[in-house]
Amino acid sequence: MRNEAILMVDDEEGILIMLENLLRKSGYRHITRAYSAAEALMAVRASRFDMIVLDVMLPDMDGFALCTELRKTIHTPILFLTARSSDMDKLQGLILGGDDYVTKPFNPMEVVARIQAHLRRSALYASGTSSAEENYRYSAFTVNRTTGQLIVGGADIPCPAKELELLLYFCKHPNRVFTVRQLYEQVWGTMVQGDEKTVVIHISRLRKKLEADPSDPKLIVTLRGIGYKFVPPAGG
Repeated sequence: MRNEAILMVDDEEGILIMLENLLRKSGYRHITRAYSAAEALMAVRASRFDMIVLDVMLPDMDGFALCTELRKTIHTPILFLTARSSDMDKLQGLILGGDDYVTKPFNPMEVVARIQAHLRRSALYASGTSSAEENYRYSAFTVNRTTGQLIVGGADIPCPAKELELLLYFCKHPNRVFTVRQLYEQVWGTMVQGDEKTVVIHISRLRKKLEADPSDPKLIVTLRGIGYKFVPPAGG
């Protein structure tokens, strides 16, 4: 039996039942269904969840708006289910704080695989013991894996789980070049066509938190046609 708690939010009962059955077959028992944004907010206020699966089209609130509301208080990984297939809709979900997305109609096993990948990565992330290599202090920022904190300019900056994990991965491998595919496989745990946008948006979100000028990044730099690398600030 798995101990992770999963919240699934969708107004289509059939989808929730199908995904719940597949998750239960995989050993997950702590599954909560919500059919509206209001129910989801009540559930989050009452319990802690390790993963949220969120439909974009809800009867009482846009899923994007709900994600924005959730991000005010929690950093739990959020996987969007969306019938909106345009790149702009997908990008909007990621910009607002989503960690990943799957487009409807979807392969149910792909959704379950992504949920498992997120939970597996979160478990590995949480299982590490405190050590110097897990906490990084630079002149520009401090990131602490043990407490899950990002400090920039003396201020505690809210940072969703996947952003923090991506930043820690960069810090652990300074000056090393990674392709988008490598970053997705290492931080998200799976890779299918289209996931490049997820990495790019998360890097953009980190730059807005870390860089003095996000349009001219000095810390997480782009090597055109190759990938990205983290350059520690001069003087540490």
